[in-house]
Amino acid sequence: VSSTGYDRQAVADHANNLASKIRSNLTNSMKAMGVDILTGFGKIVGKQKVRYGKVGFPEKEITAKNIIIATGSVPFVPKGIEIDGKTVFTSDHALKLESVPDWIAIVGSGYIGLEFSDVYTALGSEVTFVEALDQLMPGFDPEIAKLAQRVLINTRKIDYHTGVFASKITPAKDGKPVLIELIDAKTKEHKETLEVDAALIATGRAPFTSGLGLENINVVTQRGFIPVDERMQVTDADGNVVPNLFCIGDANGKLMLAHAASAQGISVVEQISGRDHILNHLSIPAACFTHPEISMVGLTEPQAREKADNEGFEVSVVKTSFKANTKALAENEGDGIAKMIYRPDTGEILGVHILGLHAADLIHEASNAIALGTRLQELKLAVHAHPTLSEVLDELFKAAKVNSGVSHSVNEPVAA
Repeated sequence: VSSTGYDRQAVADHANNLASKIRSNLTNSMKAMGVDILTGFGKIVGKQKVRYGKVGFPEKEITAKNIIIATGSVPFVPKGIEIDGKTVFTSDHALKLESVPDWIAIVGSGYIGLEFSDVYTALGSEVTFVEALDQLMPGFDPEIAKLAQRVLINTRKIDYHTGVFASKITPAKDGKPVLIELIDAKTKEHKETLEVDAALIATGRAPFTSGLGLENINVVTQRGFIPVDERMQVTDADGNVVPNLFCIGDANGKLMLAHAASAQGISVVEQISGRDHILNHLSIPAACFTHPEISMVGLTEPQAREKADNEGFEVSVVKTSFKANTKALAENEGDGIAKMIYRPDTGEILGVHILGLHAADLIHEASNAIALGTRLQELKLAVHAHPTLSEVLDELFKAAKVNSGVSHSVNEPVAA
């Protein structure tokens, strides 16, 4: 191709049309299953009682055998930041892609910030990260974050400030740029003022739980999140379970991922149907859709080592490179690493982290193994097609050294 370009409006329309299509598909699917959809703002007025309605219209009250709160979250905007939706905006506005700024500051370097930096640099923007913690990508395994910085940040037009807060952000107006005042995260002293074309606020998400009438059933939120037990049953201010009331998804804060919310919902429906079920949150994978992707399941290495110290067991780590994978090399995508943290005494997987081509698709073999309790001594013997990216995990499993004499099945006694 002699020269490449893109159509900004077509990109924005594609994102918008996709969201609309998914929404209508889900709505039609619910209707086909006989689900009644009542529109309005709902609040709990008593046990098994909900009142709902639209502003300016009379409210209706309904009763239900079981109630599931699934109100989700909204982008979190720290104090001092003024949002105008055009030059200072959240991920909600960014999806509309009304313009591509020459220089954009992204406040926060977690999943959302990283994904948008990938998009904006691909479209030609220069990016500046503002991160309150001392290192970029604080939620990731440190080794993966280090490599991701080399692959996703250092090779692009991205610079960064760490250990600083954006104490005040003023939108662009009257020909003036967006102003971002940076203060030291520890001393709170003013460090500098950035002048940029736009700022994306990617400081996480906050639960959407105010106005739900929780005070009517003696439930008190914790930092906005609704407290639940391991079965997603809502607990009241005295620590007692509120009968027939559940909360799933971002609103309970256990794991703020769409597929975690879905899995929690299925778990609750299982219980309502008379089959007890507890979801293992450590088996839920997460992915960051950059190029290449990052994915993970279970514990990071520091978390695993802390758990090992507290519980008195040993931890081992194995790694494999995408440069050793035939398919990755054939695709000219040799940048990447897969890493597994495990227990050599039992063969239990504690965590897997992948940075590389199709990492988000590859992680599920590991997450299923954690969910099903499959041990490495069994996984070592599993066969993977060649040449495929799945062999990256095959190499990981085969590289793991499990103590001799450890039994194969998770249900049999494990050697000490």
